[in-house]
Amino acid sequence: MARSPARGWPKDDQGIADWTDVYFKRTKEAVQHFGDCEVTYAVFMRRPVISAPRLALDWLHDVAERRGFEVELDVRHPEGTWVGAGEPILYLTGPLSHLVDLETILLGKLGPPCVAAYNAYTMCSDLPQVAFLAMDARHCAGTEMADLMAYAAHVGSERAHREVGATGFVANATDATAHYFGQAAGKGTMPHAFIGYAGSTVRAAELFVGAFPKEPLVVLVDYYGREITDTLDVCRRFPEKAKAGEISIRIDVAGSRFMEGMDPATSYAVLERNCPQCIRGYRTEDELRYLVGAGTSAAAIWRMREVLDQHGFSQVKIVASSGFGPAKCRVMAAANAPIDVIGTGSYLPEKWTETYATADVVEYDGKPSVKLGREFLLRK
Repeated sequence: MARSPARGWPKDDQGIADWTDVYFKRTKEAVQHFGDCEVTYAVFMRRPVISAPRLALDWLHDVAERRGFEVELDVRHPEGTWVGAGEPILYLTGPLSHLVDLETILLGKLGPPCVAAYNAYTMCSDLPQVAFLAMDARHCAGTEMADLMAYAAHVGSERAHREVGATGFVANATDATAHYFGQAAGKGTMPHAFIGYAGSTVRAAELFVGAFPKEPLVVLVDYYGREITDTLDVCRRFPEKAKAGEISIRIDVAGSRFMEGMDPATSYAVLERNCPQCIRGYRTEDELRYLVGAGTSAAAIWRMREVLDQHGFSQVKIVASSGFGPAKCRVMAAANAPIDVIGTGSYLPEKWTETYATADVVEYDGKPSVKLGREFLLRK
């Protein structure tokens, strides 16, 4: 894959200075005054991750080229490989005067994608037969973060594909980052606002087909809380598309209510019919909620599959969304939930403290030296 243009990341000296911690800038000025030295940084994280350094290093190479200095990289964990807590992902060697003021931005572009790649890998591995659509852009803090998260989904997905043959992330929702998934453009059909605009779920489907006749039809069915009724009405309105497998039903039920016709008792009954083993053992409250609770539960997905098959729509696919992070995906795997595609943005880290990458200088002019307590970072 070609080097990313790293859109929006500062590369000129003034832009870098504006976004760099002051103590790094003061160190740069002092070193330039008293004499430079060659240093080696060890870059690591405090939790296990999947290595996703490419965008950060592409930016570093661009800055080095602009400034006219050489940077030497010793990447111990290439892209897509497992990294243990505290293990240096890479060693970075170059002049202190040029590297010291790059640490702030470099680490900010390294830590979050490594954690997100880990989460994406976990989700894809737990549900290897399910295709994932990255819908994270509107959950991101700006376009730079959206770029990092899309890249991370690609990295984690590729590792899951190599290890367990997972389908993984096949597309995303925006054009700008579609290239990470081998796509020319983003994928998607309609938001809830389109259903409200149309006035009914069936009418929304009719309008979509009228505007985009060659596109597959993915219909949100939870707007009016008539998931079963509206699903059957849409399939009956477009029977040829349903038979050809060109209709997908997207279940995005809010966590504040149950899907049409469901409650705790019926939810348990659905799972008892389809995957009794998933409710036999001990379950945490979160796991039970994902299995039989309100929202897009495993029971709701199984019930939708039952209804579709009973009415002759076995070719219609199910797209599930709403809160699909690694924990929920593990429960769906245990329930063998009949999901064709998952739309998710929630593989983003829930705890931002877990995304922090750290860098320490471990060599000065080739002589090993690191602050007390960080000896494990010294290059071996």
